[in-house]
Amino acid sequence: MTNPNITLTIAGNDASGGAGIAADLKTFAEYGTYGIAALTVIATMDPEDNWSHGVTPIDAQIVKNQLDTAFAGPVIGAAKTGMLPNESVITVIADKLKAHPNTPLVVDPVMVCKGESDVLNPENVTAMKNMLVPLATVITPNLFEAGQLSELGLLHTLDDMKKAAQIIHGNGAKMVVIKGGKALEGEDAIDLVYDGETFTTLSVKKVANPTNHGAGCTFAAAITAGLAKGMEPLDAVKKAKDFVTEAIQAGFEYNEFVGPVFHSGYRLNRQSNI
Repeated sequence: MTNPNITLTIAGNDASGGAGIAADLKTFAEYGTYGIAALTVIATMDPEDNWSHGVTPIDAQIVKNQLDTAFAGPVIGAAKTGMLPNESVITVIADKLKAHPNTPLVVDPVMVCKGESDVLNPENVTAMKNMLVPLATVITPNLFEAGQLSELGLLHTLDDMKKAAQIIHGNGAKMVVIKGGKALEGEDAIDLVYDGETFTTLSVKKVANPTNHGAGCTFAAAITAGLAKGMEPLDAVKKAKDFVTEAIQAGFEYNEFVGPVFHSGYRLNRQSNI
């Protein structure tokens, strides 16, 4: 048997399973890759306090030790980052990935917890711009994150997205994917892809149900798995768009506070492997 492609997630844990490493590992498996993980934070939600979030960082040395373990195995086909707690952890990750320049990197620049609006650690934005954006094969900010990374503030239109994409690409990312999602006005969920030369818009009808918890993690993980399997970046992004759309459509109500995507939706719609 041929060894599977290896995919690495460097992200936080969400015990409700919709986002973070749970979302990433399930997505990796749906793509037929062998997923491994390095934990950066533990995110908890308090059902007694309207699902308010708590974020417990993992010590940077422990993150380094996990990455040393991960990279001591077979060649990693692609890696992704998710929620990162502080500059020390970002530095450890950047140093490790600089030592493995042939590993494609997908940066999901998580800055807030779902349902909250405050940047987790404002200093992380600067650290991401300086250390992770230049290493990114693909970066997948939402409108808020793209506004922070580009210093343009909140984005409202496709033209705003294009300006932000050019700035983020200019900071070193090879491909920028800005997720308009449900935040842009209109009936379509629009994502903008920019590779330094060409803008590509990916559009599908917005899914009416609210079960989109973990959609961003799942999208980035699907891109990562596509890259690990040898897909060209744009093709990996297009496939990931289909994958996450069908995961949202298959989502369900976990409790009164949150409805996660269901990561098997794409496969179950076809009853065959990807």
